[in-house]
Amino acid sequence: MNDTASTLNQVSSKDGTTIAFDRSGSGPAVILVSGGSVDRWSNAGLAELLASDFTVFNYDRRGRGPSGDTLPYAPEREIEDIDAVVTAAGGSAYLYGSSSGAALALFAAESLKGRITKLALWEPPFILDPNARPPADQVAQYNTMLAEGRRGDAAQYFMEKVVGMPAEFVASARSQPWWAGSEALAHTLPYDATIMGDYSLPTERAKAVSIPTVVLDGGASFGFMGPTADALAKVLPRGERVTLAGQEHNIDPNVLAPALKAFFAG
Repeated sequence: MNDTASTLNQVSSKDGTTIAFDRSGSGPAVILVSGGSVDRWSNAGLAELLASDFTVFNYDRRGRGPSGDTLPYAPEREIEDIDAVVTAAGGSAYLYGSSSGAALALFAAESLKGRITKLALWEPPFILDPNARPPADQVAQYNTMLAEGRRGDAAQYFMEKVVGMPAEFVASARSQPWWAGSEALAHTLPYDATIMGDYSLPTERAKAVSIPTVVLDGGASFGFMGPTADALAKVLPRGERVTLAGQEHNIDPNVLAPALKAFFAG
């Protein structure tokens, strides 16, 4: 079995921002992109499982963990961050993204042609029904709350208005030990909201992604995820859809890892 121990590394993005990543395993390179309101530790279990077959680059997006956060923010800078990690991986890599990180991974694959060779997307939260999308002024709402020092309110807004969790659950969540971590990452919430835009399916951008791509969704996840995965897979030139039975949006890495291994090795 390959050595799966991880080591923390750093690379400089195009604008000079330091991007930190754990590197583990050996074999073809796979880069992991986390979603909104989390850092690289959300993919740590998955990285450990993939490291038996691949060299895994589990990085912290800008503004998270030990990575830097040069302002002003733009999604293009995050694509440059991924490009810097690709360079550290030897110039080409497979790419996996989760949730809003899947949207970022899709846009990176569109931009970094020849450098991303396969793409796996876990439940990118594009929403086909315009009436079911998050508030259009989401970024402005975050920026106002953050400017006023209301990091907890920003995290609560994300959970209630964007994720759609019940208010009573979120109220209880604010007393949980993990809530401090959500507040610590609150300044990145407008970053993911900017990436998602109006949450409509990015049909034209997806059509430009010609590499093999799998769109994965969970059979027990939010109701809109299945139709979104189906629609996205159909517009991708080499897209396929895989549904993981019984899985919610917070995917079990022990279920996800075999699906990713099969796709990347295929």
